[in-house]
Amino acid sequence: MQLENINLEKKGHVAVITINHPPANAWNLATMLDFENVIDDVEGDKEIRVVVLTGAGEKCFSAGFDVSDAANRHKTSPKGRELWRRIDRFPKPVIAAINGFALGGGLELAMCCHFRLMADAPKAMLGLTELNLGIIPGWGGTQRLPRIIGKARALDMILFSKKINAKEALEIGLVNQISPPEKLMEDVFDFAEKLSQRPPIAVSCVLKAISAGAYKGIDEGLEIETEGSAIVSQSKDCMEGFTAFLEKRDPVFSGE
Repeated sequence: MQLENINLEKKGHVAVITINHPPANAWNLATMLDFENVIDDVEGDKEIRVVVLTGAGEKCFSAGFDVSDAANRHKTSPKGRELWRRIDRFPKPVIAAINGFALGGGLELAMCCHFRLMADAPKAMLGLTELNLGIIPGWGGTQRLPRIIGKARALDMILFSKKINAKEALEIGLVNQISPPEKLMEDVFDFAEKLSQRPPIAVSCVLKAISAGAYKGIDEGLEIETEGSAIVSQSKDCMEGFTAFLEKRDPVFSGE
């Protein structure tokens, strides 16, 4: 697979996707298409149970849309909305390792991830700053930020183009955990490894049910939950879980 602006590395059951489009890891059409190819790959790889998404370098997760590629905006923006929504509904857990600033579409992508771990660095800031340019967040920010931090805080951040640091983001629940910059990836991999040991079929069913409830309402979510319960009850992982419990040992889940 030929990739120009995205790096993919697989370590056991964990895939690491790195946005590598200097200087700010911004999104042009070529980067979007690379990203689509990579998520196709990791979604179809049965060995991969957890995905880590981060930015290349030490200063930037992603600055959002690449204004130098404005000629392709009519293609890039719809593709961004499509792919960000796909990450939001991804059947495997996705962890955003926010290694620096995440602004505009960069923060919108991080918010689509199931978990967000952030470097507590002076220049690591989060914000939806589009209104400074006379535009609005267009890749899901107006919908996902209020769901995560509440309507009033989201409006304050968006309407005034406020940027917040790691400690502030943790306090309001925008990130799950903060780490010293030099320990971020170590902490992320520790989290990812623990997550990869959970039963993959059950994890996928939980993600699907939560997404259905969020997008289609509680009744649809409950239906998907019921379907998931039936699926996992027939799995080898279910048998392993109960057997391990009775034998008083840690379960070893195979994803079958």
